[in-house]
Formats: sequence, C-alpha cells, structure tokens
Amino acid sequence: MSAANEVFYVVMVAVSALHAVRRKLKDPMNHLQDWKKTDPCASNWTGVFCIADPSDGYLHVKELLLSGNQLTGTLPQELGSLSNLLILQIDYNGISGDLPTSLANLKKLKHFHMNNNSITGQIPPEYSSLSDVLHFLMDNNKLTGYLPPELSQMASLKIIDLSSNKLTGEIPNKRFSGNITTINLYNNMLNGSIPSNFSGLARLQRLLYGNPVCARVNEPNIADLCGVSTAVDVVESPGSSSDNSSSTGECKRQSCPVSENYEYVIGSPVPCFCAAPIGIGLRLRSPSFSDFRPYTVAYMLDVASNLGINLYQLSIESFSWQSGPRLAINMKVFPDLNSKFNSTELPRIVDFFATFSLDTDDSLGPYEIIYINLLGPYKDVTLNLYPSKSGMSKGVKIGIIVGGTIAFFLGLSFLALLLFFIKRKAKHVQQQQEPIPKSPMNMESVKGYNFMELDTATSSFSDLSQIGRGGYGKVYRGHLPCGLIVAVKRAEQGSLQGQKEFYTEIELLSRLHHRNLVSLLGYCDQKGEQMLVYEFMPNGSLQDALSARFREPLSFGLRLRIALGSARGILYLHTEADPPIIHRDIKPSNILLDNKMNPKVADFGISKLIALDGGGVQRDHVTTIVKGTPGYVDPEYYLSHRLTEKSDVYSMGIVFLEILTGMRPISHGRNIVREVKEAWEAGMMLSVIDESMGQDYSEEGVKRFMELAIRCCRDDPVERPGMLEIVRELENLFTKEEKPYSSPSVQSSASGFFAAGLGSYNNHSTFSQFTANELVSGVIPSIAPR
Repeated sequence: MSAANEVFYVVMVAVSALHAVRRKLKDPMNHLQDWKKTDPCASNWTGVFCIADPSDGYLHVKELLLSGNQLTGTLPQELGSLSNLLILQIDYNGISGDLPTSLANLKKLKHFHMNNNSITGQIPPEYSSLSDVLHFLMDNNKLTGYLPPELSQMASLKIIDLSSNKLTGEIPNKRFSGNITTINLYNNMLNGSIPSNFSGLARLQRLLYGNPVCARVNEPNIADLCGVSTAVDVVESPGSSSDNSSSTGECKRQSCPVSENYEYVIGSPVPCFCAAPIGIGLRLRSPSFSDFRPYTVAYMLDVASNLGINLYQLSIESFSWQSGPRLAINMKVFPDLNSKFNSTELPRIVDFFATFSLDTDDSLGPYEIIYINLLGPYKDVTLNLYPSKSGMSKGVKIGIIVGGTIAFFLGLSFLALLLFFIKRKAKHVQQQQEPIPKSPMNMESVKGYNFMELDTATSSFSDLSQIGRGGYGKVYRGHLPCGLIVAVKRAEQGSLQGQKEFYTEIELLSRLHHRNLVSLLGYCDQKGEQMLVYEFMPNGSLQDALSARFREPLSFGLRLRIALGSARGILYLHTEADPPIIHRDIKPSNILLDNKMNPKVADFGISKLIALDGGGVQRDHVTTIVKGTPGYVDPEYYLSHRLTEKSDVYSMGIVFLEILTGMRPISHGRNIVREVKEAWEAGMMLSVIDESMGQDYSEEGVKRFMELAIRCCRDDPVERPGMLEIVRELENLFTKEEKPYSSPSVQSSASGFFAAGLGSYNNHSTFSQFTANELVSGVIPSIAPR
C-alpha cells in the first residue's frame, strides 16, 4: 500500500470511528449536529481538532474535546481506532456503560479525561499499554471491581484520579513511575493495608480518605494519607465488626459517643482521638469560580490560618452550589487535643465567624453565616458575643449611669443654644442649595448627593475632569471631600427621564452587586440634572488597554481573565438581576478595568430589562427599537428588532475577537468576523493574532478561545452558546493559563505534604462532594482540563 493510500485509509478509519461515536451517543442539545459532513478536518466538526502530522504532512484527528455537552449513551469499541489521538476529553457528561478495552490501542494518547460521567464496570488492565498518558482521570464515575496493578506500568503517568467510585479490594503494591505527583483514590471502598510503595515519593499527594483503609489509625503515614476530611465519615470494610476492631487496629466506634456530638478527629496526632466539634455553615455570596474543588485545600489552609488552629482541626463536611451562584459550605472546627472547647476558646471561635472576621482572598467574595451549631456538650452554653472589655463592678457602672444622666441634661442645654445659631446659618445655606429630595423608594445602598457636592468634586464639570462620553452623556472624574474618587455620569438633555423612571432605574441598579459589574454609589436629581455616581476605574477601559495608548501590551493570560470576568458580569445580568437585564451595548469601551486589571461591565440600565407578560412569566425576548454600536449589534436583532440574551452573546463574541486580534469590528472595509473565519478555515489562525500579545501562550488555548468567539458570532442565535456555557469554557481555558486562587496565608501555613502538593491541587480538581441536583441551574459545573 502506497503512503498516500495508507494515509487515506487512516483518515477513513477515523471518520468511521467518529460516526460510530455519534451513533452511540445521545445529544439532546444538538452539539454534534455538524457531525454529518464528510471530512471532520475540513468541516470543523464540533469538538474534533485536526493537526498536521510532520511525518506525512496530512491532517489527522488529534483531539476529541466534548466536555460538558450533556451527552449520554455509551462509548463504542471503534473509538480505539483513532490511532493519532493525543487528547481524549469527554468529561462532565452523562456517559454510561463499560470502558471500551480498545482504548488501549491509543498509543499516542497523553490526556485521558473521562471524569464526571456515569461509567460503570472494571477498569481494563489493558490500559497499562498507554505509556504516553500523563493524566488518567476517571473520578466521579460508577466504576467497580479491583484497582488493576498493571496501571503502574504507565511510564509517563503524572496524575491518576480514580476518586469517588466504587472500587474494592486492596491497594496494589506496585510502584508507579518516578513522574507521578498525584494518586487520588478517595471515596472508594479500598481496604487492607497501605502499601509501602506509598512512601518515599516526596512530592506525591496520596489521597485515601473516605476508604475503609483510613480506619486503620495505627498505620504509618495515616495522617498524611487520610488527614484531610472533606465529606464523609470513615467507613468500615464490608463485613467487619466494630466490636472486634481492636485486633485490626481500627478505632472502636462505641468509644466515641456520636449521639452526644463527639467524633473521631481524622488526622489528629493522637490515634483514635475523640472530640466535640462546632458546626459552621457559611455562604460565599459571589465566588469568582464555578467549581470549588480545586481550591478546597487552599481554602481550608486559609481558614485554619485565620483561626490560628492546626489543619486537622478543620473539616469541610460538604458544599453545594445555590442560585446566585452562591456557594454554601458546611464545616466543623475541632478542639486541639481536648475532648471539647474550653470556656475561652469556644466564644473566640464563635465570635470569629459571627463578627465576619474571616479574611480570605478577593476571589471568594463576601460571605454570610447560615448557622453556628452548638450541640452535645455545648447545647446549654449561652454566649455573649460582645462582652464588656472591662471588669467594672456594679457600683462603678451605676456611678457612670448617674453621672452620664447629669451630663446629658447639661449637654442638652448647650445643644439648644447651639441649634439656635445653626438654624440661623441654615437659612442662609438653604438659599444657596436645595435639599436632597427624598427618594420614593428604599435605596439604602446608594447615597443621594446634592448638586453642589458633585459640582465641587468635578471642578464645575470642567473639560479637564471629563474622562469619557457615551449615549447617556458625559462622564467626569470627581474627588469627594472624604478622599473617594468617583466617576460621575451627567445626563444630557435628550437623555433625561421622568423623576419616577429615574428613581426606578436607581433602585434597580442599587440591587445589582457583582465583582464584575461597576458599582453604583449614588445619584443626584437637582437643578434639572440627573447624575449617577459610580466607582472610579483607574485603568480605563478594555478599549484603552487594547490600543497603543496603553502603557504595556496585555498577555494572553490577562486577556483571558478580562474575557472571563466580563462574561461573568453579563451572566449575572441575564440570570440574577430581578428582572433580568440584556445589556444591548457590550463593547470594549463599556468594559472597565480596576487597579488590579479586573474587568467590570458598565452602562447597563432599566431600558434593557427583559419584560414580563401579563401572567408574570418572563418573555424570551424584548421587541425594541434597535440600539447599540455598529459592528457589535447582533444581525438577528437588527433585522427582527427582537432583543434576546443571544444578542449579548453575539456582542460578547465580537469583543472576544477584538481581544484576540486587536482589530476593530469594522475598519477600512474589513469585517472582523469574516477575517477571522477565513483565517480559521484556512488553518492560519495565528496569522490574525495580535502581535503585541507576544509568544507566551499555548496554541491550543488560542485555538479554543477563537473557536468559542466564532461560535458566539454565528448568524443563527440558536447555534450560539449561552452565557453559562461561555463562562465555563473560559474557566477551563483560564485555569490552564493562570494559577487559580491561593491566598497569601496559605503560603505561610502550609507544611509537610500539603505545602509540597498544593501546586498540584491548584491545577488538578479533586474535591467533588455534591450531587447534580445541588448544582447551579442543575448543570454540572466546569472544571479545568488537566
């Protein structure tokens, strides 16, 4: 067979294999609707990426990326025919059935990502032949059977994650390669003893908690291997008897009175140590991620450092996503080598949480307390969270009260005299400025300013103070007497509303709180003026940052961060604003940057609300006069005047293309969408990338970002992704380019294997203690590819 015929044969086998995959999978969201064309490489099938092979110069299927597409069904044996595949990533779907043994034929495979599905059965021992695989991820499935010792023959393996399955039997004693950094086996049913091959690997994270083997508290290194409890109590081996546990070295359950709120403290330096914890429930109100698992250990280290306790004294029992999205966390705090907290430590711990003293990274957002449980030995304890700081006697306190009363009446006489003079002066002041009118609505979070305050702050709205201009009017930089720098938006005559409409808009804006939205601080409605006062963004707009006027070019990682934050802000407007808001004018000049280059979306308001019908049901669109900026306006909206959330998606896609290329949407007869699509289809995507971005980026990351942007700009709104999908795809990309949350206190408090392994945690998601019905909108959260 000639070389050309051989290549043709390989291509046809690949096409046949993909068609077999399509037949076996159920695709309720129609993500794979374009898998009907002849050539996946020439037709850009969704999730199929072809790369030219230097050995023959032809395009071959190298990557199959189908994460989070809500796919169900099974995987066919034909999948093993994709002999050139480097990345197989079908995680976060609902795939069921057994693993095809034919996948052992994928000899070039480097990333095997099948986590977070419903795959059952035994892990095929034949997978030991996958000698190039770096990441083998099968966590959060329904795998059964034994853990094949042959997997230790995977010579290049760095991370193996089989957590949260139903694997049984003993842990194999075969030693993995020297490249291994993470063996994650938590939440299975593995028993027996801990093999000696788990020692001697300095950088290794060996996670076993949630397995019966962790009940063997006298085992060497048990604290390191099982010391971080995040979800479940240690379970006993099937068929074991807790009455006879002493012979196996396990702790006797009856020795720790669970009914009185006592528990064994996993990871305690004292074996079988039993203590009564305090239960704490808190809710993160605006976290900057949609998957908490990669950050759990870092967060525990941060809380422990804040509290001044050892890590083993803290346990995250569970966490769940709630609408918002908000993250509810249930944790327990244990006393240090005492069976219960003493009278000093108990109020200190409770007061710490009750007074919101927990100081964590900005990416976690503010938090609120859901509950503080004081059970067992603490159930009758009465706490005074704000005790008197002094030890004054009762007589001294009475003397202070009597003396204070006399001083009060003397002060009252002085006050009456003072008020007389103040009142006279007030009459004079009243002639110069009007009082701030009382708003007909409750707007406690924003301040009403009078005209003179803002006039003074902006140097009488001088040209030197002007920093921008939009459809609403001019924007001025203002310096308030308190030292605060603000942005004042002053409406022009054509933009003025009626007073009722103006206050309605303020009331709405005052309820919008998100880290990626510009915050409204106040307003002014005097002297025929309507002004809004916002927080000031010192780094200007994304448009400034992409232009030559900015002081330094943006790296790809920073561009991704700006894209992700902007998308999160728009997602909040679509899903959490009440009523929801369609922005309608997303563009780089409306994405502002704070002093840390965090993006904040601006210029959203009441005119873009999604209306409700007569029955109070949200409509899926708004029929309106077309408004927006040329080049960013959704073509469907322009033709039909139907404004939907997908209209914002189109505009967001144009912004993404600008971020990647530095081009303007329409310039000198060139259209950015057409230019990028032509480069993409010709396989020359790097030819349109902004040269100022440098070379410090992965080609895969750029390719996936560009593909997402192109999908956002599809003519048919139905074919565009939703904002939630966009956010999660960007999170996947961003986590590969940048390090996620790791607070400063983590660096100082981490020790032992935690410090050594924290980097792997930050790039490798391991914690998953929630079910699908607890997730935001019932959708499985995104997770970074590993």
